[in-house]
Amino acid sequence: MRPTAIVRNLIGRASGGLRRAATVVVATAALAACNVAAPGGSGAGGVRGDGAVKVALLVPYGSSRGSDTTVARSLENAARMAAADLGAGSVEIEVYPTQGTAGGASAAATRAVQAGSQVILGPLYADNAAAAGVAAAGSGIPVLSFSNNTAIAGGNVWVLGNTFENTARRLLQYAAGQGRNRVLVTHATDQAGQVAREAIQAAARGTGAQITGAVPYELSQAGIASAVPTIAEQARSSGSNAVFLTGNTAGDLPVISQLLSETGIGGEDFRYLGLTRWDIPADALQLPGLQGGYFALPDQGAIQQFRTRYSARYGGAPHPIANLAYDGMAAIGAIAARGQTVGRNTLTSRAGFAGTGGVFRLRGDGTIDRALAVAQVVNRSAQVVSPAPNSFGGAGF
Repeated sequence: MRPTAIVRNLIGRASGGLRRAATVVVATAALAACNVAAPGGSGAGGVRGDGAVKVALLVPYGSSRGSDTTVARSLENAARMAAADLGAGSVEIEVYPTQGTAGGASAAATRAVQAGSQVILGPLYADNAAAAGVAAAGSGIPVLSFSNNTAIAGGNVWVLGNTFENTARRLLQYAAGQGRNRVLVTHATDQAGQVAREAIQAAARGTGAQITGAVPYELSQAGIASAVPTIAEQARSSGSNAVFLTGNTAGDLPVISQLLSETGIGGEDFRYLGLTRWDIPADALQLPGLQGGYFALPDQGAIQQFRTRYSARYGGAPHPIANLAYDGMAAIGAIAARGQTVGRNTLTSRAGFAGTGGVFRLRGDGTIDRALAVAQVVNRSAQVVSPAPNSFGGAGF
C-alpha cells in the first residue's frame, strides 16, 4: 500500500520527533528519579481554617522556558474561572511563581505554608511537584500537582494529569471484553518507553487481559525497522490477538504502525491499542495501520464545554492542560461546600468529583482515576465505541 501525502508527512514529522528523543529521555529519566518524602505529623490530613479555603496556586511564572509563561497564565485563568463558578467566599487563590524549577517550587511551597495556605494546587513539572511535596510534607497540606508522572505520586502529593496506567487499564478492560485478551506490548528502549511498558503491565491486573510479552525497539527508524520482524514473530507465536502501541503521533507511532501492518500484524487479527491520543493531530487518523485500532480519550462533550466557556471568558483557547487547574479547584470547592477539610480522607472519596473531561477521583497512592471513552478508528475517523463512564460503579472502572 502506497502511503498518502498526509501519511508521508506524518512519518516525516515522526522522524524529527525520533531525532529529538534524546533530550526527552534525559528529562524523563531525571523526573522519574524524584521521590517525595513521606509526610510527617498529621501527614496529608488537611489543615482546618475559617471562611474561604486558602489555595496556593504554584505555576511557572518567571521560567526561562519560552512557553511557560503562556502555560502559567492559562492555568491561572482556569483556576480563577473555577473559583468564580464556586461562588464568592468559597476559595481564596494566591499565586506563587515557581520559575519552572525544583528550587523555585520548593521556595514557593515553603512561602505558601508560612502564609497559611490549606492546599497547594500545582506545580507543573514532576521534579517541581516532588520538591513542593517535600517542602509541604510536615505541614499536613496536600499538593495537587499538574503532573502525570506517577513516580512522584504518594505521601502528600497527587497527580491530576491522566496517567499511562489509567489509559492502559481502560483500554485493556474494554479490549478483553471484545475478546482481545492476549496483548503483546511494543515499546521504545528509552526511559519513557520503559515507563510505558511497566504501566501497561501493572494496569493489566484485574482487567481480564493477559500480557503475552513485551518487545523493545531503538527509538529510530532503523531501530523500529530492525525490531518489526521480532515483533511479528512473537505476536504470532504467543497467540496474541492485540498489540499495544506505546508511541505517539509526533514520534514512533506512524513508523511502527505502517511497518507492522505491512507484515500482516494489525487489522482484524491483531487489534492495535494506543497508549496515546491518535486524534492529535487529526491527520494521524489517516494512517492505514491504525484503522480498526482502539485508543482512549476524555468525554469530548465535557471538555469542549470547558474550552468554549474559557474562550468566551478570556478571548482565546486554553492550553491543553489548563483543565487540570479547573479540576483541582472543582475538587477543592466540592469538599469545602460540604463543610469539610481538604485533606487525604476527603480528597480520596470513592465517589470522586465532576471534572472538565468527565468524572475523576484521587487514589490513596497519589495517582488518579479519570473516566475515559474508548474510540475506534473507522474509515479514517474516530468513533466512540464505549462512552466515558459517568460514575465509578459502571464499566471502565
